[in-house]
Amino acid sequence: MSLVLQLLNGGAGNLAAYLAAHVLLCLLPAFFIAGAMAALIPKASITRWLGRTTPRHVSYPAAAVAGSLLAVCSCTIVPLFAGIYRKGAGIGPAMTFLFFAPAGNIMALAYTGSILGVEFAIARVLLCLLFGIGVGMLMALLFRRDDASHDAQTDALFADKASINPNAIGVLLSLVALLIAGTLKLWPLTATVTVVSLNLPWAEAWQATLFQWVPFDATKGEEGVSVQGSLLIALLILIGATAYRGMENIVEGANRWTWVTLGLAATTLLVAALRFAVLDGNLEVVVTGRLLAVGCALLAVSHYARRLDPGDWQAWLWESWRFVKQIFLLLVVGVFAVGVIRQLIQPEWIEALAGRNDLLANATAVVFGVFMYFPTLVEVPVARMFLDLGMHPGPLLAYLMADPELSLQSILMISAVIGRPKTFAYVGLVAIFSITAGLIFGAWVDGVAIGWLALGMAAFVILLAVALTWLQRRRRQAVQPS
Repeated sequence: MSLVLQLLNGGAGNLAAYLAAHVLLCLLPAFFIAGAMAALIPKASITRWLGRTTPRHVSYPAAAVAGSLLAVCSCTIVPLFAGIYRKGAGIGPAMTFLFFAPAGNIMALAYTGSILGVEFAIARVLLCLLFGIGVGMLMALLFRRDDASHDAQTDALFADKASINPNAIGVLLSLVALLIAGTLKLWPLTATVTVVSLNLPWAEAWQATLFQWVPFDATKGEEGVSVQGSLLIALLILIGATAYRGMENIVEGANRWTWVTLGLAATTLLVAALRFAVLDGNLEVVVTGRLLAVGCALLAVSHYARRLDPGDWQAWLWESWRFVKQIFLLLVVGVFAVGVIRQLIQPEWIEALAGRNDLLANATAVVFGVFMYFPTLVEVPVARMFLDLGMHPGPLLAYLMADPELSLQSILMISAVIGRPKTFAYVGLVAIFSITAGLIFGAWVDGVAIGWLALGMAAFVILLAVALTWLQRRRRQAVQPS
């Protein structure tokens, strides 16, 4: 019974910490961006760069470049991926975007270089780019018939227009600015503007109670729930309570619950942009440049949204709400499950198993990356800890490839967007490529000559091509009439 309670507490604590720290400034704007792409952007604007029939030398690099600009985690990228895929992007470029953004974005690479060294950063960007494009091309090959069918169906979506409304561009760019302002950890966003001290003696006791309810070990990348986090969870619950009444029938027109929901969402983003600190019985509210940036981005979103036609902004809100209903519950289930699994998997096991560069060590690192999900960029200091404890650089790179790409909750979310067969194929390819990346980098660290590494890569590609050819023949035989 004590083990069951420990597992349940681990799941609930992980869920509370995640909702308090990551859903708001990351996922909330992402859902609105996905809805805007689906409702306001003409299909031709997406397919011009990322379409199924766009030349590969254009679509795949464009997908990688788009992903490199977003410092997001494996969960936040899913709504954005769903937005471009639903609007007409080919399965291949969309999967490259999904793969490259979490692990190959500029922030992740810069942070990797500063913490782990330049060689890790170079290996990460080169292998992420190469394997991200490879994953996309293989997915396009495996599911080309489904891709063609999906391409035809996207014509029925909102905003099947010849050109994009300038105000729609303004909404989309403002939302992207909101996402960037909420996620980047750079000056002047982190600079302190002013500090407001509130005499709230109960705040210290409440913080101690929260840490007791949700214990955590910061050295393992775990997070607790702060006073600010508890306030954000309360606001998130209020948004959920009002959104159904305000968004479910939004295509028929807005009601008072619609404006309450949007007001709560804006308030929540502003509160999340603050920093709270409990000191000597006082609650210090730190106003930073992030609050100013988030506020300006929200004003810009409001400015352009009010100039949209009623049908356009209603379609935008409906598509955003549909993404929330499709994805968010699976996210909650996945985060809870990860918290449960974390209680069973000890990092010490990984350190013992991954001290060498072989298939088992790299596979273990990939599995660890999936089930021990860490928020954006936190995987880098955790990797530094593993490196100091004796993990081989090869499995460490495999972990750095897999952890940002895959997590249990993101796998569930992706499945809701593209279905189980495509999700299983994507997960399998990411695992194979991550293990391969670890083996290659580990062999290079161990002194293997570049020529032998190139030969090994060529053998891997040939084996993969043979396996895919055999799989394609089996699929064709299965669909042929007897």
